[in-house]
Amino acid sequence: MSAAIQSPCALDGRAVRTARDWYGAHAPLNGRWLETNFPCRAACPVGTHAGGYVTLIAQGRWREAYALARRPNPFASICGRVCAHPCEAACRRGAIDSPINIRALKRVVTERLGVESERPFEDVLRCVERPRPPAECPGRVAVVGAGPAGLSCAHDLALMGHRVVVLDAAPVAGGMMRLGIPEYRLPREVLDSEIDFVRFLGAEIRLGVEVGKDVLFRDLVAAHDAVFLAPGCRQGRSLKIPGAGLKGVLTAVDFLAAANLGTPLEVGERVVVVGGGNVAYDVARTARRFGGTSLPDEEHHNLAVDAAVVASRLLRRDVTMVALEARHEMPADPREIEEGSEEGIRLVNRRGPKAVLGSNGSARALQTLAVSRVFDEQGRFAPEMVQGTESEIACDTVILAVGQAADLSFLGSDHGLATAPQGTIQVDRRDLSTTRPGVFAGGDVAFGPRIVIEAVADGRRAARSIDTFITGRTDALPRYAVRVFDALGYDHPFARGDYEKVPRGVLPTIPVERRGLREQVEQVLGEVDARAEGSRCLHCWVNTVFDSSRMLGSECIQCGGCVDVCPEQCIDLVALLRLAASGEARGARLPDGSPLELAEPSRGAALIKDETACIRCGLCARRCPVGLITMQAFHRADESELSCLADQVL
Repeated sequence: MSAAIQSPCALDGRAVRTARDWYGAHAPLNGRWLETNFPCRAACPVGTHAGGYVTLIAQGRWREAYALARRPNPFASICGRVCAHPCEAACRRGAIDSPINIRALKRVVTERLGVESERPFEDVLRCVERPRPPAECPGRVAVVGAGPAGLSCAHDLALMGHRVVVLDAAPVAGGMMRLGIPEYRLPREVLDSEIDFVRFLGAEIRLGVEVGKDVLFRDLVAAHDAVFLAPGCRQGRSLKIPGAGLKGVLTAVDFLAAANLGTPLEVGERVVVVGGGNVAYDVARTARRFGGTSLPDEEHHNLAVDAAVVASRLLRRDVTMVALEARHEMPADPREIEEGSEEGIRLVNRRGPKAVLGSNGSARALQTLAVSRVFDEQGRFAPEMVQGTESEIACDTVILAVGQAADLSFLGSDHGLATAPQGTIQVDRRDLSTTRPGVFAGGDVAFGPRIVIEAVADGRRAARSIDTFITGRTDALPRYAVRVFDALGYDHPFARGDYEKVPRGVLPTIPVERRGLREQVEQVLGEVDARAEGSRCLHCWVNTVFDSSRMLGSECIQCGGCVDVCPEQCIDLVALLRLAASGEARGARLPDGSPLELAEPSRGAALIKDETACIRCGLCARRCPVGLITMQAFHRADESELSCLADQVL
């Protein structure tokens, strides 16, 4: 809630004057309020201006949309396909009907103009955000791990002029993006193109180099100005239940790595997957497609197998998923659940594993119990099972998708790094520094398993911290440009009341009978559908501002017109006496972020606005007879040339 009274153009002294658009400031506005008031951007770990680029797509400005989407994200093309899209969960459009399909729209522009298109890398480079200018005295940096965190760090370090080498024990680069994400979700040519771009920037990637064996950690530290540790969590967790060591019991990490590398692996015809998250679905859906078998006269799974041979084996294995949670409680993306159901995966909810039953040393069934609850009263994960409710699911293979762990043995015994009880490396969350000077860590090895975009953000943050460690440079506070719209001329699609007529688009998918191991299930939106989806954006970077000024004659006359016209009922004109009596003033804040203090609660009134409900329709600004309310757009100065285009209505 905010009690907005004065103009926000001076953002803690960071505002940028823009000719014609700048409006005289009366008081500073809290910068954090401004940043968090763009929910999709605030939810994105790398701060992508999602609303800006989806609106540019709605306008048909493909190049500008790609440039805005690619600026802060070294792996925009990958995220357009596999991102867990926290921006969509935060999207204000979801309060009206459904959030904007932001991830799908990112894929629309990356397929046209990203690294996977036929555009030269030099053209892509023009869209890339430069973290800082090239260093005058560049350093030598070693990055351990060629996953999303390590490669993102190398990407930005190379842009800043440092000599960076990435080391990974695997024979291929990409980390869990390659070893954990199935090809039907992330085509390998897209992943390869993203990695090739990091090489294009000047980073060296050495594969098949195991730190702790081929090169010692202490020698790596001695030979470089800084080291970034991002090896991920590549050990699958097992369960402490009887039978967990039987033949045929695998972890999700081992199964997916074998499937994605083409390593021979025995998988029975009846598979049970334990887990209810996205990784569990990756396992279950891959198992349905898996070409390998325990039969000696049939060739093992190999990614080079002819597509026609693979197609003849599509979706033939019997796969059952066992989840502790009820369907609505499952952490898996609803679309994953839906597509898994389409592919014939049987889902058993509210059952937990008790034991793996065996015969002649091999798994023959999973014994389960009913689950009475998954979370405790505080919402913490604390499952409880009901004894005496045993049942069996016959199977040949059990795959445990119940978590991953880091392996820090590569550091040696004298590494000098503080570690956490859960086996991760302790870091300062602000700059990802460890307890050893010059050594930084991020991604899964510091925080446990995370989504791709969070690892990317870690890599970018580490790159800046490493540059600061080597050069002493730091960043200035972000600067903003402000545009004030003429209330009578402000044209916005939702001011016309038609937002309810634009439903969320449905992503096209290929038919189930064509879903092989390599065929990408989700298809890209067409131009018409993409522009319609982009038009659903509420323009959250545009804010309703109450700008009271005696000099301008815009003092509120308390007519209540804004309250009457607001379609979302997010504005209220409240007597100060009422505020004081109800205690609601404690939750209200002034534009500079300070709490609203009522010196004379017996006199006057306050306009209270619930920012979380505002849809930026501008009707209150049009209705205000004294011009107190204005619609003001806020743009980061370093991207305002692109984002200002999104203000236009074509």
